[in-house]
Amino acid sequence: MTATIPTSRPGRAPVPQGQWALGDRTPLNANERFKAEDDALNVRARIEQVYSREGFDAITDDDLHGRFRWWGLYTQRKPGIDGGRTGSLEPHELEDKFFMLRVRVDGGALTTEQLRTIGEVSTEFARDTADITDRQNIQLHWVRVEDMPAIWGRLEAVGLLTTEACGDCPRVILGSPVAGIALDEIVDPTPAIEEIQRRYIGDPAFSNLPRKFKTAITGMPTNDVVHEINDVAFTAVVHPEHGPGFDLWVGGGLSTNPRLAVRLGAWVPLDEVPDVWAGVTSVFRDYGYRKLRHKARLKFLLADWGPERFREVLETEYLKRPLLDGPAPQPVSDPGDHVGVHSQRDGNKYIGAAPMVGRVSGELLSGLADLAEAHGSRRVRLTPHQKVLVLDVPEADVEPVVEGLLGLGLDPRPSVFRRHTIACTGIEYCKLAIVETKAVATHAVTELERRLADIADTLDSPISLHVNGCPNSCARIQVGDIGLKGQIVTDDDGQQVPGFQVHLGGALGLDPGFGRKVRGLKVTAEELPDYVERVVRRYAAEREPHERFATWAVRADEEALA
Repeated sequence: MTATIPTSRPGRAPVPQGQWALGDRTPLNANERFKAEDDALNVRARIEQVYSREGFDAITDDDLHGRFRWWGLYTQRKPGIDGGRTGSLEPHELEDKFFMLRVRVDGGALTTEQLRTIGEVSTEFARDTADITDRQNIQLHWVRVEDMPAIWGRLEAVGLLTTEACGDCPRVILGSPVAGIALDEIVDPTPAIEEIQRRYIGDPAFSNLPRKFKTAITGMPTNDVVHEINDVAFTAVVHPEHGPGFDLWVGGGLSTNPRLAVRLGAWVPLDEVPDVWAGVTSVFRDYGYRKLRHKARLKFLLADWGPERFREVLETEYLKRPLLDGPAPQPVSDPGDHVGVHSQRDGNKYIGAAPMVGRVSGELLSGLADLAEAHGSRRVRLTPHQKVLVLDVPEADVEPVVEGLLGLGLDPRPSVFRRHTIACTGIEYCKLAIVETKAVATHAVTELERRLADIADTLDSPISLHVNGCPNSCARIQVGDIGLKGQIVTDDDGQQVPGFQVHLGGALGLDPGFGRKVRGLKVTAEELPDYVERVVRRYAAEREPHERFATWAVRADEEALA
């Protein structure tokens, strides 16, 4: 992908892009204006002292549609609005007087006390709703602004935050769900994740970035934090002279202009990760493009600069020292979802289980905390694949925990389709969505499990199904085996109905790339199970031994993919 942002025109002065480092601090759009007028973090006081007392109608527009996001709050979609009207209505016409609340879970790490608290908050204040996201957060719905002081009090009493869970700031830090316990871990990133959160989350120095800023850190030799689609990522690698540390990547992101992160060729020791993270974030803050929202992510700066210049600016202007050159990690195809029963380095087991496309409930989360504690565990982890892990299970307790998970609707031995299907929030709650996702994906998984039972044993490689309600790719449509971008399509009767544009063969890690789009290939939501069954059967019949779906989809004729 090549950035199209103009930096100059023949015979004319450079086009201002709002880059602070170049002295351009004039707010160039409405978002930059409200951020300049008042640090978005300051809205917390108004929520507690004014809006929670006077109610939804007292909230000013800049706070409601802007600064609330810095505390994890988005207005949710008003029920009953057809997806075909999403693009034609104003935000106030789409929104309800209730909020989605995002609880950030850095590194996906939760104590059972924290998990139970989220469950209780969901039950008491959010109509028992809860979703595990593909960024290791938990999202609640139907939240009232009047209840936010009480909710924050409950969450913060056990060490949980909603600070900068949304907004133009450092979002949740993706971390390996098996940090500190996996037998094959190269280095434990936990100290770096905790230090970044302690130093920088909620720091006004980074509360006004050009756009969202996503971080991933893993000590594993797998793709368990999808590092290639984050703004900054640190992946485990062993330096031939200095030992275990991290390889530094920058500039990844999806949405409507996808770009994979690039290596800077630098090796970073564990204790320097927070400082290097702050340096990369500062480069983005100061040099990032602020004029156009859809061109403001770090990936566009990388597209213009390239990794060499980015590293030079990082080292000379921010770190004030050179970084060590380092080797690249070995690419692998393993998505690292950690589902199943696995050994820990201390002799205990961890058990990874799959909810249905991340959809859980407050009651389920509380029940999971009870189950873990009943078998001696006090630690749970969330994954970037919408899965959940119970850590520290004694070997004698494995089967009782497995049975307990199944009783909660969490499957530790799921089918290939349940295991590898993810879905965004969709039209049920999201104002940007065009189609339903959670229910459509759930129906598809159930149907595929039934219809493809005869070839299930032959599917020895993952087949991922990524279901997204709009073009913004919260469910990572471009890097799934089968990516589905929600839109209104025309069915066989000429009617406009919910459906999807199909992307095929996307991958991260080994042979990374974005899925191909076959000309005119769209399916209705109703036809989705039929289509996936058809293409999976063709893959099973035509593939080479042990050939991955992504590899087959890239080489297959268009007829085989239709």
